[in-house]
Amino acid sequence: MNSIRSHLLLWQITALVVTGLLVSVITYLLAWDAFNRIRDNGLEQIAYSIVRHGVEYDSEEAVKNDQGQFVSQIWSADNNLIFSSLDDVGPDPQTPGWHRVIWENTEWRVYALKEGGLTIQVATTSASREQKFMAIAPWLLVPFAVLVIVLGLLIRAAVGRALIPLENIRNEIGSRGVASLRALDTRGMPEEIEPLVAALNDLLARLDEALSAQRRFIADAAHELRTPLTAVKLQTQIVRRSPENEHREAALTQLENGVDRATHLVTQLLRMARLEPSANNPSPSANNLSPCAHAIPVDLKELAKQSIAEFSTLAEARHIDLGLLTADPITVLGQPDALLIMLNNLIDNAVRYTPPGGRVDVSVQQDELQGLLTVTDTGPGISESERDRVFERFYRLTDTSDHTGSGLGLAIVRQVVTLHGGQIVLLDTPGGGLTVRVTLPLQK
Repeated sequence: MNSIRSHLLLWQITALVVTGLLVSVITYLLAWDAFNRIRDNGLEQIAYSIVRHGVEYDSEEAVKNDQGQFVSQIWSADNNLIFSSLDDVGPDPQTPGWHRVIWENTEWRVYALKEGGLTIQVATTSASREQKFMAIAPWLLVPFAVLVIVLGLLIRAAVGRALIPLENIRNEIGSRGVASLRALDTRGMPEEIEPLVAALNDLLARLDEALSAQRRFIADAAHELRTPLTAVKLQTQIVRRSPENEHREAALTQLENGVDRATHLVTQLLRMARLEPSANNPSPSANNLSPCAHAIPVDLKELAKQSIAEFSTLAEARHIDLGLLTADPITVLGQPDALLIMLNNLIDNAVRYTPPGGRVDVSVQQDELQGLLTVTDTGPGISESERDRVFERFYRLTDTSDHTGSGLGLAIVRQVVTLHGGQIVLLDTPGGGLTVRVTLPLQK
């Protein structure tokens, strides 16, 4: 189960159990050492007691009871056994002090004391000592069990309490809808969760902005399409009702113009949709700056020639001199189709707004580490007050009588330029007109 709560509990309780076992082992060793010291001290006291008071038993039963706990022996100065609480001789006499000896395949713990020419020796088997200690050893596990149970419950409660902010965030997000994308409140939020909530708030802000832009785009597109479609419907009705061929031909001409305008608008809308960052780079962590997705080396000069050739017929029909003024070999990293759309829109706007007899010049140059694309015309230009707004979708100039445009051309141009990490500026042409200057990073 992939759960933060489960992982925290597993790691913390595992750490608790391992630590508890380590402490229990240390406690066991310390208790065993203390137990041996106490038992050794008891044997030593018995030996001194024998020196002072001798060995006296009230009955044979008392002798047997002592044999179950320790064995006492007294040796003379010439190593003759004077007394032994065992029926047998028992362990051999030792020098004064503590000893571990083997007698009859059994390990004995022996304390020997020499006093008044006598050697008093008190001993007990190691097995007997271990048996007595093991009788009390299980009680050493009681604190360990209590520790694990109590701390386990406290850890579980602490983990649950620590994860309450995450539960609150989940509940708050789960209760929201698309219409409620406001930022989450970060007051009182734990430091570990603040970066997550901040990133989530940033995502919500960008999502809200994207949805708002989408709603505005749909509303504007519906509004812009309504006019040509209404005109198409009106001209269709006129054609149907007109009895004279002359009126019918005029209405058909208007109908064709309306269809062309609607087609142009739909084409521009489809271009803009294809240039959206989400359509070009589906990765949620990617941005929309250069290098864009699916980028390849593009010869900007050849692309400019292709676009000029496409609009040469229209320029000749309008008696406009369209040509490539400067053509340096420039290679940029980008999407050829998107860059061609950008060039087509720039040249289309220049040809559309330049009066008959005017000029439209295209230049491709290298400017330090950037490629410089310039489209210059001798048209009416754009006032400085409107140069920022002309990049907005569906915005049309207020001082022009042309109503055939879609208001999307420059918006698409800026979208392509931004997609490729470039910049675009609008300048006045010396002698009158507009100069559009686009800079794009060169291929490294």
